[in-house]
Amino acid sequence: MSTETVTIEKLGAQGDGIAGSAGGPIYVPFSLPGETVAIARVKSQGTIMSIATPSPDRQEPPCRHFGPDGVNGTCGGCTLQHMTDSPYRAFKRQLVIDALKSKGLTPEVGEIVPARPGERRRVVFAARKTEKDMLIGFNQAESHHIVAIEECPISSAGIIARLPAIRAIAAALATNAEPFRVSVLETLSGLDIAVDEVKKLSDAQRRKAVEIVLGLRGIARVSLNGEILIEPSKPLVDFGGIQVSPPPGGFTQATKPAEEAMAELVLAHAGKAKRIADLFAGAGTFSLRLARIGRVHAVEAEAKALAALDHAARNTPGLKPVSIERRDLFRRPLMTQEFKPYDAVIFDPPRAGAEFQCKELARSSVKKIAAVSCNPLTLARDLAILVEGGYRITGVTPIDQFLWTSHVEVVATLEK
Repeated sequence: MSTETVTIEKLGAQGDGIAGSAGGPIYVPFSLPGETVAIARVKSQGTIMSIATPSPDRQEPPCRHFGPDGVNGTCGGCTLQHMTDSPYRAFKRQLVIDALKSKGLTPEVGEIVPARPGERRRVVFAARKTEKDMLIGFNQAESHHIVAIEECPISSAGIIARLPAIRAIAAALATNAEPFRVSVLETLSGLDIAVDEVKKLSDAQRRKAVEIVLGLRGIARVSLNGEILIEPSKPLVDFGGIQVSPPPGGFTQATKPAEEAMAELVLAHAGKAKRIADLFAGAGTFSLRLARIGRVHAVEAEAKALAALDHAARNTPGLKPVSIERRDLFRRPLMTQEFKPYDAVIFDPPRAGAEFQCKELARSSVKKIAAVSCNPLTLARDLAILVEGGYRITGVTPIDQFLWTSHVEVVATLEK
C-alpha cells in the first residue's frame, strides 16, 4: 500500500472517480471530478484519506449509513449520495450517450426521468443471524460484511416502518449463521416478503414462523425459497389500473413512478397498433396496459409470472384478447416469420439483453418497436442490430429507477 495525492479527472461507469497515473487509471470511490484527494493506494484502487480540494458538486449524504463525510460510505446500497442532483443526473444520461456511441449510434437522448427519495417499493436486503442479533441491511461494497440499517431514504415509508417486522420474520426463518436474502415488495395489500438461500425448515420451525407472521400487521405474504409459507392476504400490484398478484419473489419494477414513465413511453409509441407482441413480458407490466388498445401476445419463460398475467387478463373487463406463450427467448427466440401478424413489438429483457431475438426481429417487417432495458451497453448492441436491419431510432429516454447508483433504465423507440 502506498499513499499519494491525485486529481480526479472523471467518473467511471460504476460511479468511481478516476485519476490518471503512469501505471494506468486509479479508481477512487466517493470522489468527484476536479477534486484533489490524498489516497491510500493498492494497485489500481484508491481509498480517500482526505480531500484537499472538494468539488462544488459535493453534498452532505442524505443517509447516515452512507458515511457522515461522504467518503467513508459503509452501506453498499448507494454509491453516489455525495453528488448533487444536477451533475448526478447528467452523469447517468451520459452513460446512455456513451453506450450508444460505442456502437456508432448518435440519436438524440432525452433528459433523464429523475428518481426521488422514498420511491422504492422493492428492496433486496442481506440478512444474517448472529449470536446477539438479526442483521438486516446491505452488503458493504466488495464485501460480505452486512451493514445493519435503521433508515433508508431510497425506500418507501411502508417498508422502513416495518423493518422490525421484517427482522422478526428473518430471525424466525434463519436456521444458522449463514447469510441469506430477503426481498421485500410493498403491495396494495401489505408487504410481500420472499426469503431465499435458507436451508429447509423443520415442521416446528415452520409453525413458529407462521405464528410470528400472524402476529404482525401489514404482511401480505411470506415465501421461503419460492414456496409460499403463509399468505394472510393476496399481494396485489397495480399495472395501469389492473390488479395483478405477482408470484413469490417475482420481478416487478423497483419503483412505481419509473414503471409508469416506461409504460407511458411504450403505450405512446404503440399508438393504435391492433396486434402487439410483448417479449419478456413478466407478470404483465406492459402487456396488460397494451391490451386496452390492441390484441396482445405475451411471451415469457417464467411460468408463474405468465400465470399471474393470464389470470389478471381473464379477470379484467374491457381488455382486448391477451394470448400467452411460455418460451425461453434466449434459447428459442421468435423467428422472423412469426412477427408477420404484429404491428408493434415490445421487449424488456434481463441485463444480458436480447441479441439473438433482435437478429430475428431486424429482418421482420414490424413497423414499431419499443426496447426497454436496464443495461445501456447491451441495449446499444441490440439497437445497432435493429438499425443495421433497417430500423430508425426515434427516441431514447433514460429513466432513473435506482437512486444514487450507477444503474440507469432506458426506453428506446424505433420505426421501420
